[in-house]
Amino acid sequence: MEEKIDLTGKKILMVVAPQDFRDEEFFEPKEIFDEAGAEVVVSSRGVLEATGLLGGKAKIDKDLSEVKAADFDAVVFIGGGGAAVYFDEPLALNLAKTAFAAGKVVAGICIAPTILAKADVLQGRRATAFASEKDVLEAAGATYTGESVTVDGQVITARGPEAATDFGQAIVKALE
Repeated sequence: MEEKIDLTGKKILMVVAPQDFRDEEFFEPKEIFDEAGAEVVVSSRGVLEATGLLGGKAKIDKDLSEVKAADFDAVVFIGGGGAAVYFDEPLALNLAKTAFAAGKVVAGICIAPTILAKADVLQGRRATAFASEKDVLEAAGATYTGESVTVDGQVITARGPEAATDFGQAIVKALE
């Protein structure tokens, strides 16, 4: 049996799109974070409740305009088609950039690694994402791995919903 990692005292920010986030990519890692004892704060832009592609509902704790990277040990961007709203969103890009600069764990799954790419977080790093994002990651200076989950230092990226559990576990391990 694997030893359970205890993240009591750790704070994880999960950023979801207001609509069309990928349900598995949010709910599976969140459950893993909750089980590990981390404090999870869910953020989005302009909504009190975000709606997943498959109809799941995520209660929003704080608007994107109210969160600061300094308050968290990890900042996790959730994918799904809706995540594209953050590709050119200054608040999201600044959040990724400041979290990375402060040495926090910065993570993205599915198309969300594009947010990290546009925030200049992936320069010189190995990263993965949904295949449609390969060119964007490479243009930002990343080496695209195509792996299910890629961990490069404090940066954790994952390909899509099938990687959601491994993605959550990789983040927990990085925060240990």
